[in-house]
Amino acid sequence: MSLRPVTTSVAAHVARFVLAAFLAFAGTAHLSFARTEFRGQVPSWFPASPDLVVVVSGVIELALAIALLGPRRWRPATGWVVAAFFVAVFPGNIAQWVEQRDAFGLDTDTARAVRLIFQPLLVIWALWCTGAWRAWRQSDDADRRS
Repeated sequence: MSLRPVTTSVAAHVARFVLAAFLAFAGTAHLSFARTEFRGQVPSWFPASPDLVVVVSGVIELALAIALLGPRRWRPATGWVVAAFFVAVFPGNIAQWVEQRDAFGLDTDTARAVRLIFQPLLVIWALWCTGAWRAWRQSDDADRRS
């Protein structure tokens, strides 16, 4: 399977820049002013220092932000990597809810549960705005025809 770049709409193009800005802001926050808050999302059972997890995830977010602005030929692959990152950090969001940890103003079970809804939307956003989903579908269709 080859993920060839696909043409995306103006809306998707703008959404990709917005997602890159979001990730750049989050990465910067991980490394500076919100570092303590982000530690609250590291599951208590995770076998690494919460501060290390926060720093590494911040660096990854900054790298992903840059990658989203990279060459068109990389966009579908970048979309899958960004989506995978959002899936990988989801257990932290679940842990925050289950362990009833307050962070980022999420100080009730309801607020923490509502936040869980948004993680799948981030996955969809990453796949849509990079053309990753469309590229995969097109390569899948081409594989079936050959």
